[in-house]
Amino acid sequence: MTVFTCEDTFEGMMTCIYDAWAARLGHKNVRLQTEPVLQQELFCQYVHVSGDTRKTEKVVRSVQRKISVQAYRRMYLAAMSFETDKLDAIYRFLVLGFAYGPDILERMSEPAVMRIWELSRKVGNEAHFFREFTRFTSLDGRVYVAHIEPKCNITAISAEHFADRMPSENWMIIDDNRRIGAVHPKNQPFYMTEFSKEEMDRLLESEEQTDEYTDLWKEFFRSIGIEARKNPKCQRNMMPLWYRKHATEFR
Repeated sequence: MTVFTCEDTFEGMMTCIYDAWAARLGHKNVRLQTEPVLQQELFCQYVHVSGDTRKTEKVVRSVQRKISVQAYRRMYLAAMSFETDKLDAIYRFLVLGFAYGPDILERMSEPAVMRIWELSRKVGNEAHFFREFTRFTSLDGRVYVAHIEPKCNITAISAEHFADRMPSENWMIIDDNRRIGAVHPKNQPFYMTEFSKEEMDRLLESEEQTDEYTDLWKEFFRSIGIEARKNPKCQRNMMPLWYRKHATEFR
């Protein structure tokens, strides 16, 4: 068994799929896995693959043309999952997709197709929650900064929503775990970037800043609550504790 490994980035995963397919070792004789590989298996040969923009574009173009744009969207969402089997699931999904074409998403009896639906649905749901739970802090009225710590890599997905809602504002959405962020200059498209440790240390200080709107939002949150109907258990079901770390009203 040959195991192809790569960094946990979309470009790395698409390149890994390209190289595993081009190796012509047989689909049953290869497995794909994102790094880090915590424990190597016996009798397996591990091959590291570095991201390549040209190969990534070829894979994306082939999926969109030969399968469907909808299949590509599902594949992209699945790639943003935190599950360790996502890359191999995407590979198995594409093997079937290139064989069956656009109808592949309807073949729910296929384990690989079902797994892609599961992964993409989880990512989509988490992105939906963070559209509601993301809180921005104004830095001197010049830029709005929001910190999140999602399980899945949904920063870019969430940024699409805020780019549509806040096109004329300077803002940043920062994933503290992955040290990446979506940066949106005023009246321009947003872009993704990585932060160094020193940059992250400075950005984390932004959460300590408050203004009159911070206090106003906290007071509004307290005032609309009805003490007689207070139900922490139900509240945790609607907004689990791990979502609240960067929510202004819970700090």
